Amino acid sequence: MIERDTIFIDGKWVDSAGTGTLTVVNPATEESIATVPRGSADDVDRAARAAARALESWSRSTIEERVAVLTRIADVLEARAEKVTRTIVSEVGTPVTVARRSQTAAPINDLRIAAASLRDIIWEERLDDTIVRRIPAGVAGAITPWNGPLRMIALKAGAAIAAGCTMVLKGTEVAPLSSFLFAEAAAEAGLPEGVFNLVSGTGPEVGEALATHPLIDIVSLTGSLRAGSRVMELASRSVKRVALELGGKSADIILEDADLEKAVVDGLSDAFRNSGQVCGGLSRILVPRGRLAEAEEIAAAKAASYVIGDPCDEATTLGPVVSDVQRDRVRGYIEIGVEEGLRLVAGGPEAPEHLDRGYFVRPTVFTGDNSSRLAQEEIFGPVVVIIPFDDVGEAVAIANDSNYGLAGAVWAADPSRAQEVARRVRTGRVRINGAPIDMRAPHGGLKRSGFGREMGRYGIEEYLEYQSLIS
Repeated sequence: MIERDTIFIDGKWVDSAGTGTLTVVNPATEESIATVPRGSADDVDRAARAAARALESWSRSTIEERVAVLTRIADVLEARAEKVTRTIVSEVGTPVTVARRSQTAAPINDLRIAAASLRDIIWEERLDDTIVRRIPAGVAGAITPWNGPLRMIALKAGAAIAAGCTMVLKGTEVAPLSSFLFAEAAAEAGLPEGVFNLVSGTGPEVGEALATHPLIDIVSLTGSLRAGSRVMELASRSVKRVALELGGKSADIILEDADLEKAVVDGLSDAFRNSGQVCGGLSRILVPRGRLAEAEEIAAAKAASYVIGDPCDEATTLGPVVSDVQRDRVRGYIEIGVEEGLRLVAGGPEAPEHLDRGYFVRPTVFTGDNSSRLAQEEIFGPVVVIIPFDDVGEAVAIANDSNYGLAGAVWAADPSRAQEVARRVRTGRVRINGAPIDMRAPHGGLKRSGFGREMGRYGIEEYLEYQSLIS
């Protein structure tokens, strides 16, 4: 059992003002593996004051200083990569072979991209006798989710530090150990005292204190629609800037002339990443009506190919969802799909037969229409709905018929035709013909997927303001 009994404020590990603890549960074994302090509003106040004191100096740091410290943080994490991976596997359940890449290597790369992107920003320009500058927005409060705990910390903290902001982090209470590893790396890398502060705790106790604290100027949250709406409401009382990434219900449009097998397999692989606990997962697969039966056959075979089990086993390709609450929620949606009359292509609400413990959900595929709850609501589990369409116009209409607008994909034999269709899809990101995500390009959404962008220079610019010097 790991016992974390301090939080990180002003460059030091200190006792929390809170009196309770939070327990971390391994989702594959259902065993308690760690405890962390249950922080309080008083802890947030101490952390915000430390960040405010550090802002004067850090906001005037040079680009070279910021590049150097971000690079050192990345180096420290890289040196501890296997420990980071094993920690995240134990608290999230991502299969170890996947976690090494997506949960460890990716955030380290994000920090390096943030460092490199500092040189792409126009920090100062002239309009005749007026100087227009980009300046740090101030003290940032960050609230990060459990599905990619270190990745979201790296994106938010990396961008804020690069911008010259100081910050207070509330790491997720479900998978908090990654936030402690990041704080240790920041300290070892020589980040000045007060630039990064960590308060562990719950949303109502620590997250809401961040959103309302008078010394915090900008709040960035990745999480649920409900959490984002609450943070936005609280932050508005003191007119704080807010950046929100709140999820999605992304559509994968496969046109008639596309390589159907490649497209369906790619779509399911994307949707089932991290046991479907990904905000941009392609959870709606749109196929030509005439090829529906073929698409169902391909999807059923792909779903059956997953090896479900112990995420520490190198052979496992699909781990558990993160908690019993999440497991019951996802299985409940699968039952809703059956009740609504959707055709079950693969999977189902029952537990995998060979597993008697752990929060596992069978990879599940339905065929239905876009009006069903499973096609409209974010499930955040390994559940996909295949939706047939009759022509391209209907496919685009279905893709855009969603309260969300985070991601999407288009497949076509002619890349220029795929580009044309992609431009009609109202989402923040569209992958074309299976192209990998560009980690330097902006990530964020439209509609109820939120607003604001992360990754690359675009993520740094979320933490900058304009200042005009007129003479």
